[in-house]
Amino acid sequence: MTPERCIHRPVMTTLIMAGILAFGMLAFQKLPVNDLPNVDFPTLSVTATLPGANPETMAASVATPLEKQFSTIAGIDSMSSTSALGNTNITIQFNLDRDIDGAALDVQSAISAAQRNLPDDMPSPPSFRKVNPADFPVLIMQLSSDTLPISTVDEYAQTALGQRISMVEGVAQVRVFGSQKYAVRVQADPLKLASLGISLDEVRDAIAAGNSNLPAGVLQGTEQNFTLQTSGKLVTAEAFRPLIVAYREGAPVRLEQVAKVLDSVEDNQISNYATDGKRSILLAVQRQPGANTVQVVDAVKALLPSVNAQMPAAMELSVLIDRSHAIRESVHDVQLTLILTIGLVIVVIFMFLRNFRATIIPSIAIPLSIVGTFAVMHLLGFSMNNISLMALTLSVGFIVDDAIVVLENIVRHIEKGESVWDAALKGSREITFTVISMTLSLAAVFLPVLFMGGIMGRLLNEFAVTIGVAILVSGFVSLTLTPMLCSRFLKPHVEKEHHGWFYSTTERFFDGLLHIYDITLKFSLRHRFSMMLVTLGTVAGTAWLFVHLPKGFIPTEDTGQIQVMTEGAQDASFETMERHQKAVAEVLARNPHVQAFSSSVGASGPSSTGNSGRMFVSLKPRSERPTAQEVVNQLRPQLAAIPGIRAFPQVPTSIRIGGRSSKSPYQYTLSGVDLKQLFEVAPKIEAALVALPELADVTSDLLITSPQVYVEVNRNKASSLGLTATEIENALYNAYGSRQVSSIYTPTNQYYVILEVDPNYRADMESLGLLYIRGANSELVPLSSVADITRTVGPLTVTHSGQLPSVTISFATKPGVSIGQAVSAINQAVGKDLPAGISTAFQGEAEAFQSSLQGLGMLLVMAVVVIYLVLGILYESFIHPLTILSGLPSAGVGALLTLWVFGYELNLYGFVGVLMLIGIVKKNAIMMIDFALEAERNEGKKPADAIYEACLVRFRPIMMTTFAAIMGALPIALGLGAGAEARRPLGLAVVGGLLLSQMLTLYITPVFYIYMEKMSVYFQRKKKEPVADAGTATAVAA
Repeated sequence: MTPERCIHRPVMTTLIMAGILAFGMLAFQKLPVNDLPNVDFPTLSVTATLPGANPETMAASVATPLEKQFSTIAGIDSMSSTSALGNTNITIQFNLDRDIDGAALDVQSAISAAQRNLPDDMPSPPSFRKVNPADFPVLIMQLSSDTLPISTVDEYAQTALGQRISMVEGVAQVRVFGSQKYAVRVQADPLKLASLGISLDEVRDAIAAGNSNLPAGVLQGTEQNFTLQTSGKLVTAEAFRPLIVAYREGAPVRLEQVAKVLDSVEDNQISNYATDGKRSILLAVQRQPGANTVQVVDAVKALLPSVNAQMPAAMELSVLIDRSHAIRESVHDVQLTLILTIGLVIVVIFMFLRNFRATIIPSIAIPLSIVGTFAVMHLLGFSMNNISLMALTLSVGFIVDDAIVVLENIVRHIEKGESVWDAALKGSREITFTVISMTLSLAAVFLPVLFMGGIMGRLLNEFAVTIGVAILVSGFVSLTLTPMLCSRFLKPHVEKEHHGWFYSTTERFFDGLLHIYDITLKFSLRHRFSMMLVTLGTVAGTAWLFVHLPKGFIPTEDTGQIQVMTEGAQDASFETMERHQKAVAEVLARNPHVQAFSSSVGASGPSSTGNSGRMFVSLKPRSERPTAQEVVNQLRPQLAAIPGIRAFPQVPTSIRIGGRSSKSPYQYTLSGVDLKQLFEVAPKIEAALVALPELADVTSDLLITSPQVYVEVNRNKASSLGLTATEIENALYNAYGSRQVSSIYTPTNQYYVILEVDPNYRADMESLGLLYIRGANSELVPLSSVADITRTVGPLTVTHSGQLPSVTISFATKPGVSIGQAVSAINQAVGKDLPAGISTAFQGEAEAFQSSLQGLGMLLVMAVVVIYLVLGILYESFIHPLTILSGLPSAGVGALLTLWVFGYELNLYGFVGVLMLIGIVKKNAIMMIDFALEAERNEGKKPADAIYEACLVRFRPIMMTTFAAIMGALPIALGLGAGAEARRPLGLAVVGGLLLSQMLTLYITPVFYIYMEKMSVYFQRKKKEPVADAGTATAVAA
């Protein structure tokens, strides 16, 4: 569709635009709303349990066989495991292009293959679930009760509440934290058992035999059938108490005579408390990939009134954390920024044109381009999020550029005395190639982003496509609708037309500005060599600033929540941890900026330990408090003063990278084959990192001084008494392993019967002397007679990374320190003096940051190369693209210098701003060079005269487009509203780069153009000389 056809067919043009508007508005209503683009890490978490087994046993007998099988699966990016008391958790993260469903099938097959190498007495086979480390729960709720047992609260959360919420559209799963599942605990008294000559094996067998759930069959009569039922199934502690364990002197010994039989919970070494100190259960709602976060939260909340109405009156359900609040505020702020930006851009257009009709024409391109982009976003499955909305906001500043250039050229012809119709035809025809060049070269800047892999590619892909589509739609609108509207709505030029004071004043201002530019341009053209030195200076300045400016990654946004991870001494008991955790809770409760929190203690997660805790903290609304990071900075010294526990407060990252959990946001891992060497080196490295002034909250998962009791079996004595090591270990497991000895089946769930000794007889190593084992002659043999019992230390956890033993040191950065500075400091501190068998690597976000430095640098180079290729194809020249790109260094130094002055690091958003400048800045050069080339071809002007005239003629549209782009980025640079602080580097980079490049490219580009034209003439002359010499030689020979 050419501009001429659109001018001649206004109805067709209008209906096309109406179609774009209609489909765009329809798509807008269907776009999901989220905080960030959908980034799905194909990750599987495998969990295996063996209650009572120490970490070394879990690592050797469970983790290692599973890891060996998993290592044969294709597409694994990383694999790590943590083995603690009684459980092993293995996290497998696959390549981003790996199908998670196919990976899940492979993992299931690997578990089946490893089953024969796993311990026989595992209560259940290893299980796995799909996880997405990047996806935080969209809603966290607390369920508590003043009067009901916590197991009853857990039962309701698991079976009624969780299942009902999981059926809401868009909900992927509801995870229950702090689970306190019902169980019957049988706590045997070793003294009573010994006095009656009963072993724990007999108690275990009696419980298993007394609780059966076997089928009884059917009575089949001639008239009726009857299903047989038995009373073998027991479901409560009261039903287990009368079980007969043995007979002594003809009298039955019942279970209640030798043990306490209690209605209890599976794990009584974990607890979860609400803000008011009530025991509670947490329900975390995860959304499905791509689901609308706001809609999912609204749908769940809409369900709560009916849930509360049907819930037992003694239970209370409250919302602890609602991520939709932050998303709503952030998206709303970006939407307001978008509206403000549109208003500012329209004001800029009016200031330059001072004509209402002329202002309306390019202004129409803004909503059409944005709304048209919504349609493409919907087709590609994008969402309304901070990244895509930032792309639209920034695009406002330059999607209007093409329409401005077309309008300005048509107005210029009208002012020459041509009719509006002829001016529209001629002006649009003249400028078509320029608009196409500007549009395609600007859209081409983002083409390399589409080929980026990894997390950076996933995040920037949506930004690049959104802004690229907006640019292409604006180019289409400017070459179709804009010429048609100009031909209908612009007025003919009237000589000596009377204008108001505003027009006269601004006209004098613009004439004066043009006069100043004319004088300074002549000066720069007379001092061309000096201008080239300025160009070299901008190149050097850009390189220096890029090296020395602190580097960051994805900025952390204030979502109104923080997390506090806690760690007690390695020998801390559950009761001690509860007491210390309550001290931490008191500090949080006193903080005026904290609204609510939950506190959990114990090994409540698959990779946590008994000496750890976690707190989810919800802060008050943003208007009533400082930033979340300032709250964390306030809490650090207060929490550090609490004796007996270390607390690690942190603001959750915007997107979590990597499946390994730690107490601080960044990780540095050491691994090696030699375990002794690893354990010697790791504490030294940790001490070196603690000493670094750039780091805070340095801690490691090297927990190897946990107190242990070592039972060394005297095999000769044991054999002489008819005992084996297996029987001795079985007896220990019966007494101290919280052993599952039977199962309780109900219509809604399955529960365990757990055997252990009374807590009074498991408090110290002396109680081991009370344990008896039945020997070959049916006599009870005390453990102390067949084993030596000593006290020692051992690991609280055993971790693997890539199947090798590893130690992970986690750390945070101090205020004002970027992750780039922290990484450099760690690399310098660790140095190259590590033993040969130890390897180190950053993990998670720190690892992604390191890889992004290379990826982003290459992306900049590729963007420049792609623009050069596009411009070379459009201009059929090797020289002119270099002239157009000559202003890029000035934009680079302007952007980086602005970030430096305002104290911001060069993070992902700032880098996007630099990338955008590559596309925006060269527009000025295109407008000047197009005109100069036309003047040379059509009017026979010399390069210096042609580019001089081009600079003066194109001065006004260049100023208009540049100031429009600045106004487009200014609201983001001011950083107002929710989450705006994180986006501010992008706006500052664009505004700073445009301001400096505007001042310099108006002088650098014409000088560069003259030098390039001379070079072109020189090469053309060199090409002709051999031809001329050949002709002369032919004439002489003749």
